Amino acid sequence: MPEIEFPTSAGPTSGYLATPAGGNGPAVVVLQEWWGVEDHIQSVCERLAAEGFLALAPDLYGGETTTQPSEAEQKMMALSMEQVEPQMCGAADFLSTQPGFAGSGVAALGFCLGGGLAVWAAATCPKITAAVTYYYVMPHGKPDFSSVKGPVLGHFGTADEFIKHDEAKALESELSDAGVDVSFHYYEDAGHAFFNETDRLGTHDPQAAQLSWERTLSFLRDALA
Repeated sequence: MPEIEFPTSAGPTSGYLATPAGGNGPAVVVLQEWWGVEDHIQSVCERLAAEGFLALAPDLYGGETTTQPSEAEQKMMALSMEQVEPQMCGAADFLSTQPGFAGSGVAALGFCLGGGLAVWAAATCPKITAAVTYYYVMPHGKPDFSSVKGPVLGHFGTADEFIKHDEAKALESELSDAGVDVSFHYYEDAGHAFFNETDRLGTHDPQAAQLSWERTLSFLRDALA
């Protein structure tokens, strides 16, 4: 069953686990948007598994999801990094102990809120050695970027109303100035959440989504080889 429970230093945490057909592969922690671990995040895990990755999305909302932006914002703001950080690190630790785990490190991949958390995990979780951030949002401060381990790949739309183009460029510069091996891609006229096929915000961009996915897979294979 995809739904599992794994141990963390903050207590047991549930999550959605997808494994490749062969059972073996490099590992990715998938970090949710502000909606929770819903169909879209589960589908990302399944798509990664189809490409040969072990993929685990820790459920940071304790089983709850929402389709309402106002409720999603409340849930996001109510998160405690003292709870979330060990959940993310615990997910990486769990993946690294699986019989099919291949590779020396684990990647973090996230969207919106999860995009911010992916970089946070790369700065704070010992097992996270690469990160992919889609339209980074991080409302709870930020980690010490100089502690980020491994490369960071970013995907941003130039028409994103939540993360302005200038803000994304500034983030890229800040990471680079901290010594991070960072590469951001900017997708012309794409809006926030352009990768999300549920199109909840009316911003899904199939072309940008496909190109970013191809870049993500290439990055993950190189980073986790």
